[in-house]
Amino acid sequence: MSGVDLHLHSNASDGRLSPSDLVKKAAGVGLHVIALADHDTVNGVQEALDTARQFESLQVIPCVEISTDIEGGEVHILGYFIDYKNPDLKTKLAEFRDSREGRAEKMVSKLAGLGLKLEWERVKQIAGDGSIGRPHIAQALLEKGYIPSLREAFSWYIGQDGPAFVERQKMTPVEAVTMVLKASGLPVMAHPFTVNDPEAVVAELAPAGLVGIEAYYTNSSAEQINKLLRLANKHKLIVTGGSDYHGLDDGTDTPLGTIDVPMSAAENLIALARERKLVCDR
Repeated sequence: MSGVDLHLHSNASDGRLSPSDLVKKAAGVGLHVIALADHDTVNGVQEALDTARQFESLQVIPCVEISTDIEGGEVHILGYFIDYKNPDLKTKLAEFRDSREGRAEKMVSKLAGLGLKLEWERVKQIAGDGSIGRPHIAQALLEKGYIPSLREAFSWYIGQDGPAFVERQKMTPVEAVTMVLKASGLPVMAHPFTVNDPEAVVAELAPAGLVGIEAYYTNSSAEQINKLLRLANKHKLIVTGGSDYHGLDDGTDTPLGTIDVPMSAAENLIALARERKLVCDR
């Protein structure tokens, strides 16, 4: 283990653990630098930072993961060292969360039309105080015995080509990059190989202010990592990496801290933040 995991989720969005418990777990497995990157919310950041003060050897980087749309797919933008108290950012993210709730409710309705009846109140209970998303619907489907594991929720029903899929509020990748920059963050493209043509997307986003790509990720092969390292070098970008840990399903979730992310990835990210005079030690 390298001690670095720059892509973690808490129950402030669609993870299982609270921000505090996530930080404690990270410290417990020997991590030294982590990033809390909840979907469309920064509501868990302060709790994570406060808890991290208990562990001298652990640094928590504030982050957010913003979902955006391109033709035929999605691009996710990570915003590292984001000013999580920025009022404009918080307002925009709140709008996104509201749209996610409406979207989730429509998906539950579509599932009912397919004979898969879920109680909307139960979906909200699963989400708790977090931003309601598809993983919460997936958990409700699993509870009801409609699917054998969380993976099938997406491949059978609520994935982009599924019969219960509902589009969300649209944002382009360039808009997300701009949003992160305006909130004093460092925009990085998450899991590039979930996009059909990552090189084309990076070529578009680099001039807009993208600073990095996530080269080390769950199930990435050595060939894929090397391809992304070359792509980063071509566009003068840094590289990051992480497990995308949610803690929802031990059978499919990548365990916390098990992606071999070089310490240099964290060091380069922190160095760039300091170079841009971002707040690194909140």
